[in-house]
Amino acid sequence: MGGALDSRGAQGRAVIGRFDPKRASLTLLPLAFLAVVVVAPLARLLAEGWDHLSANILTDAYLRWRIVWSLIQAAVTCVLTLLLGVPLAWALARFDFAGRTLVLRLLMLPFVMPTLVAGLGVLALAGPHGVLPINGQDTPWLLLYGNLFYNLPLVLRAGMDGFAAVPASRLAAARSLGATPWRAFWRVEWPAVRPWLASALCLVFLYCFSGFGLALLLGGQRYATVDVEIYSLVAYELNLGDAGALALAMMAITGAAALGYAWVEKRLAAPGRVEPIAPRRPATLAEWAWLAVALAMLIAFSGAPLLAVLGRALTAGPEAWAVLIEPDTLAALANSGRFSLIALALASVLGIAHALIASRSLWLRGAVFLPFVVSPVCVAFGLLLLYPSWTASLALLLSAYALFAYPFIAKAIAAALDALPTSQPQAAQSLGATPWRAFWRVSWPWLLPAFRRGLAFAAATTVGEFAVTLFLSRPEWMTLTTLIYQRLGRPGPANLDAALVLSALLMLFALAAFVLIEWPTPLERARRALATRPPAATELPHA
Repeated sequence: MGGALDSRGAQGRAVIGRFDPKRASLTLLPLAFLAVVVVAPLARLLAEGWDHLSANILTDAYLRWRIVWSLIQAAVTCVLTLLLGVPLAWALARFDFAGRTLVLRLLMLPFVMPTLVAGLGVLALAGPHGVLPINGQDTPWLLLYGNLFYNLPLVLRAGMDGFAAVPASRLAAARSLGATPWRAFWRVEWPAVRPWLASALCLVFLYCFSGFGLALLLGGQRYATVDVEIYSLVAYELNLGDAGALALAMMAITGAAALGYAWVEKRLAAPGRVEPIAPRRPATLAEWAWLAVALAMLIAFSGAPLLAVLGRALTAGPEAWAVLIEPDTLAALANSGRFSLIALALASVLGIAHALIASRSLWLRGAVFLPFVVSPVCVAFGLLLLYPSWTASLALLLSAYALFAYPFIAKAIAAALDALPTSQPQAAQSLGATPWRAFWRVSWPWLLPAFRRGLAFAAATTVGEFAVTLFLSRPEWMTLTTLIYQRLGRPGPANLDAALVLSALLMLFALAAFVLIEWPTPLERARRALATRPPAATELPHA
């Protein structure tokens, strides 16, 4: 694996070296942005919280409970996603059935859903006025269920990739030597899937521990996470000392989790050829039952909240749907669209620049993960502390939007650069094309599908952004997410119905991003056709 990565990185370095004569400007652009928008604010946050860390966190039982509960709910979610995800991933990886391709594509849907939509979906299912005869309000189960909605597909995708990496010959050899299916799983399949699950569980822990939107809606007074407490201390109490101490403790824990992830991945990763096992149709009644249970569990945890939002919105009265033409809604839609377009333009420039320089250095490639490791609440809080005169600045808000959007673009393009054959730009330059012309005419069409996928994820992130908007936005900059949150804060079922209708609208935007991600371009369709085309007579191997 390491050798393959090195060779692909060498290809990327070769491409970059030929197409960009001004490497210094490319290097400085994303790194300067990260320094100004992430590193410096977090350093200011560190200075603010250091003096209060030992005096407040260690002596205040309430603040300690916030940290302990955040750790507990993240750890419990990791355990639940592992227990549910491994058997479900095995079933989806090993069994073939009608609609399998559609199911695998729909696994990406929760990734592009805003947290407010997921939170409202959970409330629509098991809240005070939910569809199910269960009221989970003021209990931890609503938050845990919301965590499963987001993170179970992540573990499923990682588990399926891991099971696809199991050598078919090794598994066949174990079975031929008399190993039972269970023993073959533990001795052959489990070691292969562990690295994939380890990396996925680390991300699950980070997402849950630093979660804000779900915890704000579903945690309540007692089960709110550290991020929610930081927001409350800043927005309602102006207690910057305790908020800084909590943010410092939070960054220490997430940093330790990220280091642990790197250590585990290094220990577990092992090079080897991939001999994928082709999925087969279930042969016995037990296998059909296993597959049916797997699909039912997937619908229950990843589909039910979205269906609940859509169902409750469709059954709401005309008074609720009238919210779509109210002036506040139209203004929020305009702000969401305007902010997203500007942030995406900035994120595109940063993402392309970072991807181009990341092929030359491992630490530069790792730097793109920095916005994923830090909490949006901590970043927004640090920006408030470091740039107080820019608190009500649109530039600061859009910079924060772009910060959490551009890594998707950078990661997608960096992966495509790794796979780009160096012979193509070299041939163009040998025919007289300038480096820039060779890049735009030869390399860019190759990178365009990856850019489109990264841009779709970035668009879903900016449209559904919630945490930094609460910190950095003005009242006149209300977006669709903050309007939904305002409606939820008002009493009465009419406001809840209006919030559900607005959430359905936000879901449509996320679905548009999902379709953009999954819909193949003509170039991708041509590549797939070539990959599946049977060989011509002149291409058949000699007897």
